[in-house]
Amino acid sequence: MRNSQKDFYKKLLGRKGEDLVSNHLKKLGFKVLEKNYRCPFGEADIIVKSKTGEIVFVEVKTRSTTVFGTPAEAVDYKKQSKYRDIANFYINSKGIEDIAVSFTVAEVLGEEINLISEAF
Repeated sequence: MRNSQKDFYKKLLGRKGEDLVSNHLKKLGFKVLEKNYRCPFGEADIIVKSKTGEIVFVEVKTRSTTVFGTPAEAVDYKKQSKYRDIANFYINSKGIEDIAVSFTVAEVLGEEINLISEAF
């Protein structure tokens, strides 16, 4: 498989995972505020609001296999730091004050979703 084909497959797999997680979160009662939110610090896959009003930044990691580790293992310190910067930018740009914020990693393997709340 050529690199361009691999890149296309990875993007397709990632988009499918984000759609699965987004629909799953809606069924759990979360309100989707943003998908693929971009800012100067990077991109947040999904931003939702919980029933209690907490804003949750969700990093979706989709894999077809665990040969190279679990999806969550790909969310290293650098990625966590980037998500904190994205969250600060989002909160400040929206003028939101005094609200709880958390970070969730959503692992997707096939059609199976594992949400890791308060991941970092």
